[in-house]
Amino acid sequence: MARKLVSNISSDYVAAANKLKPNRSKKTVVVFVESYADITFWRDILDEYETPSLHFEIMLPSRTTLGKGKKTAMMNNLGPYMIACVDSDYDWLLQGKTPLSKTLCESNYVLHTYAYAIENYMCYAPGLHRACTRATLNDREILNLEAYIEEYSTIVWPLFVWSIWAYRKGRDNDFGIMQLMDTITYHDVNIQAPELTLEYVRKRVNKKINWLYQRFPEGKTTYAPLREELLGMGLSPSDTYLYIQGHSLVDGVVLPLLHPICHQLRRERERDINNLAMHETQRQNELSGYRNSSIAIEDALKKSLAYRESKPFQLLSADIKRLMEELGVMK
Repeated sequence: MARKLVSNISSDYVAAANKLKPNRSKKTVVVFVESYADITFWRDILDEYETPSLHFEIMLPSRTTLGKGKKTAMMNNLGPYMIACVDSDYDWLLQGKTPLSKTLCESNYVLHTYAYAIENYMCYAPGLHRACTRATLNDREILNLEAYIEEYSTIVWPLFVWSIWAYRKGRDNDFGIMQLMDTITYHDVNIQAPELTLEYVRKRVNKKINWLYQRFPEGKTTYAPLREELLGMGLSPSDTYLYIQGHSLVDGVVLPLLHPICHQLRRERERDINNLAMHETQRQNELSGYRNSSIAIEDALKKSLAYRESKPFQLLSADIKRLMEELGVMK
């Protein structure tokens, strides 16, 4: 339905179009997302809220151009029948300090991840072991991944607070997201001694914090109140990873950790096959079957649904339920 509408449609237009449908037809809510890659994620979530009388139609924000992006999605004439579903980035944490943040925080028709981005959900720590098992078909736990990510998060938390401080104070040219991520990411992990990587990150964080206190002495009085505000919003040092830049978290924290783990798990499984095979034909068949059944860890992360237990997802779920109530639809 919505693809045939003119380019300047609004929530009211969609609501009026819905009224012209036969009584038993589903009402449509148009959902704008930032990019093609986001469609599947939001479809999986909104599927659970569809009813015999309500359907979500997910599309890119512009019907006349190839325009994409968060701002484009949020610039439409939103309302209960036309909503935007976007990554939070830092906008939720900025609490209205910028026009985009103000819209995201105040509009009932902008659903956002609360976590920085979809990628952060993929990396939800309690689901990482299951992702390794799905990728390698080997359930042995080499490392307590949840504990590792929580310790990592606790280490980077003080610097993360400084990053939010810089954006709220308009000093992000001096200390922006990229400077933060350059400080807290790494290229590899020795899974036999993961504490070495954590210590490497700790030293870099401490060095940068010392620089920030010298660069911004006013932080001595304004940093602590911001930290307490963030804690009051539900953040905690152990889940900082959910709120840092998503693709850098994947490429610079989680995959350097999971790649060597999955490599070892695959080697173990293949060694078992080599040792237990009765003859060469069986060995080759079993190895071929195993390799065809295992998947890349990147794909396993995308399939993870563990994030639905996370604190930010619970906030998102509450927002969707409020929208459903406004639409007069109860699941």
